[in-house]
Amino acid sequence: MDTYAELYEFAASVGALEGYVYPKEKVDTSYLPNWIEHLRKAYELLPGHVRDEIQPNLDKTLGRAVRSLIEVLGENHPLVVKLMGMIKGKLPSSYDDFQKKKWFE
Repeated sequence: MDTYAELYEFAASVGALEGYVYPKEKVDTSYLPNWIEHLRKAYELLPGHVRDEIQPNLDKTLGRAVRSLIEVLGENHPLVVKLMGMIKGKLPSSYDDFQKKKWFE
């Protein structure tokens, strides 16, 4: 698979995770171990320069998912810790922190 396709698949999966865990009445966490492990593997397979380029935006999107999961699982849960391994910057202030404007605005 080429880098652009890999990047698209990774980004789509991160965005889907963010939406899936966004606070609602109940989150079925049984899907999360495989989902998060696939994300981790995909992240590691991206070339370093690609990871460097997307990292600030990934920190925001994945960080909001982490904020949601902390409320359900706690901040020391192994799945939260695994996701934190892909975040290099500061976590967003909450799962609802959508401060950044899009590049096309």
